[in-house]
Amino acid sequence: MSTSVTDFSTCDLCDAHKGDSDGGFRVLPPLFRDFGGLTRFAGPVSTVQCLDDNSRVREAVNSPGQGRVLVVDGAGSLRRSLVGGNLGKAAQDNGWAGVLVYGAVRDAAELRACQVGIRAMALMPLPTDRRDQGLRDVPVQIEGVWVRPGDWLYADEDGIVVMTQPA
Repeated sequence: MSTSVTDFSTCDLCDAHKGDSDGGFRVLPPLFRDFGGLTRFAGPVSTVQCLDDNSRVREAVNSPGQGRVLVVDGAGSLRRSLVGGNLGKAAQDNGWAGVLVYGAVRDAAELRACQVGIRAMALMPLPTDRRDQGLRDVPVQIEGVWVRPGDWLYADEDGIVVMTQPA
């Protein structure tokens, strides 16, 4: 199956891979809300692992995205926002296809204006304290589902799937 970056359906991908048992096809749980200007996005994964400190997120979105999807493992914390309007705009301007935050975001109206996919668990107006902590491009777990740098992430109105190879 050959799928372009915007010509896919997560439902069709699930149908095609429902019998896979090698762990190469994974479905993220339905925890994420849509906050960005694009509801459908896909690309190779880059990761950030951080807790209530978006220093590495800022570094990532200010670097060339090259059509990638940034997966931010904030450990599901809703105490601080890891992405706001400025970082959403940076992701758009630097060519990121999307940002998935396992945690909170803020500046809902500004994020909606960004032509990039942005998914997160919730809104939280409180910003992070930058302490220069966190890791980039390491394997992360979201609710027990592994997401690794170089995986492919596909997000649409029905859900989010992760694959080891492009569809």
